[in-house]
Amino acid sequence: MELQNLKQRFDIIGNDPALMRALEIAVQVANTDLSVLVTGESGVGKEVIPQIIHQNSARKHGTYIAVNCGAIPEGTIDSELFGHEKGSFTGAYETRKGYFETADGGTIFLDEVAELPMTTQVRLLRVLQTGEFIKVGSSKVQKTNVRVVAATNINLPHAIKNGKFREDLYYRLNTVPIVLPALRERVADINLLFTKFAVDFAQKYKMPPVKLSPASQQLIAQYRWPGNIRQLKSVAEQMSVLEEERVIEPRILQKYLPADGPEHLPVVGGDHQQGEMFNEREKFYMAMLQQLQHEVQSLKKDVERLQGGSVQHQVLAEKSTLPVPAVQGSILPAPQIGENKIEEHMPVEEITVEADYIEGEERQDEDFSIPNATDALIRRALQRFPNKKDAADALGISERTLYRKIKELHLED
Repeated sequence: MELQNLKQRFDIIGNDPALMRALEIAVQVANTDLSVLVTGESGVGKEVIPQIIHQNSARKHGTYIAVNCGAIPEGTIDSELFGHEKGSFTGAYETRKGYFETADGGTIFLDEVAELPMTTQVRLLRVLQTGEFIKVGSSKVQKTNVRVVAATNINLPHAIKNGKFREDLYYRLNTVPIVLPALRERVADINLLFTKFAVDFAQKYKMPPVKLSPASQQLIAQYRWPGNIRQLKSVAEQMSVLEEERVIEPRILQKYLPADGPEHLPVVGGDHQQGEMFNEREKFYMAMLQQLQHEVQSLKKDVERLQGGSVQHQVLAEKSTLPVPAVQGSILPAPQIGENKIEEHMPVEEITVEADYIEGEERQDEDFSIPNATDALIRRALQRFPNKKDAADALGISERTLYRKIKELHLED
């Protein structure tokens, strides 16, 4: 297939030699069953390569499934990819097919493949080597005929050295490597892409398209574009909607080009807004830790009363009590402890962990570290919210992160 027709079919803009070479390789390997690994920075458009490979292969009439490996919780990724049997875990009310079974005869695109847990990497390696997999909760080996295309923005050799990715899986996936260039390496294509996005958004929002002045064209060619094509498209859309002037001069364009760094976002006023967001988040976490310290000290005093502690010990506990800050937000309230009994939902280990405090003076090796406080907060959140999503929302973390912490703390049950 001629590359120009290919670009029109898949809406690809640009003539950069590195981009054209990537497209050539995709077309050449399409009619084989070789595994392909697409690498490149976030936002360069890696998802178009597996579509080209699938549509130009003998599998084009088969199923095409794109899987974002980073968006699936670690505890359910095996079930999503390979399926599960009824009753194999809590919530498995019926037998379910996984993506590898569903896409039999087709193509699977594994985006962000470096995010796969190590145990899942072992299962994936077996599929690539033998075409065999086993459902979660089953002992029956099943076969599948699937073409695998993977993509990542992670340096996989570096991840292998750090023990985050299997070396054998890397070489199996990397049979045919395809590298997509960053936008800053495609300087001649930047203005073409901006013009295309401006026309698209003009049609979408029914307004004249924005245009860049010659000075602005030079400015966007010099900018580093850390977010690549995704960032450029976002900037074009913002200017199309927010700016009354249709010819964009550098004084306007500079508002949409933040300083190059992970703490900045491609939005107007990004520096000021981001700074405020980080300050508020830091204040919230510090206040939450102080609240936890206060609850620990209160718990000590109640334990002393329950154990018949001396007045001297009670005075020591009262002196070490930290003040509770007035915090806006959803901080988990301390469990209510009465004079003569402890609430049934309070775990025994949270009481006994401070027992030797009563035996003498105040302990000097008490652990008020942030990791210890974080673990205690997670335990408290899981007690209060049986639903993992609700617990993750209360803690301000993702559900996948919560599952990982549960595994680390051995709280699966």
